[in-house]
Amino acid sequence: MHHIDVQIEKDVYAANDRLAAANAAHLKEHGVRAFDLLGAIGSGKTSLIERLSPLLKERGLNAGAIAGDVYGDDDFKRIVALDIPAVNANTGTECHLDAHLVEHAIDHLALDDIDVLFIENVGNMVCPTDFALGAEKRIVVVSSTEGDDVVNKHPMMFRGCSIGVINKVDLAPLVGCDLDRMEADMRRYNPEMQIFRTNMKTGEGMAALLDAVLK
Repeated sequence: MHHIDVQIEKDVYAANDRLAAANAAHLKEHGVRAFDLLGAIGSGKTSLIERLSPLLKERGLNAGAIAGDVYGDDDFKRIVALDIPAVNANTGTECHLDAHLVEHAIDHLALDDIDVLFIENVGNMVCPTDFALGAEKRIVVVSSTEGDDVVNKHPMMFRGCSIGVINKVDLAPLVGCDLDRMEADMRRYNPEMQIFRTNMKTGEGMAALLDAVLK
């Protein structure tokens, strides 16, 4: 029989929540709005940053980013190519970012030069849900290529996010994905969620998404 120490687990979450609140307060002091990006590997989280950063610039706002990955710097390199402040945050064996890692990443950013901070979490549809980071909104990105049952398989991910993005809509007919089902499942698990369909290769849906992010 496995023994699980519930109290230790509660203490871990409580400590993380305290750090997340401190992160939020620190960012607010510098006038930075932070957004946590969640989703599987390849869903389009990095592409979202690539698309929204120039749109923010057009509105007179400067973007920054934290690139979370278990290992490597592939996403970080793509973000740095945007010429925005960025930090690479490797988690090692952990399948999610936590508030402590984000705290250290924030320390390496010139916050006074950033208006909007994107925190790209590790590509995972389960682990990140339990760990607040200090962002004001959580945005979950899924793609048609993950299958139209991906939402129904990960309900907690969608219950904890305020914005849902269904990406790669152009590929849906090719992979037999029912976009209406994905959206219906999102609304079933989170009736208040704002949902956007995007094609980040063309930029379709991105302006409306940014309006919702900044609202």
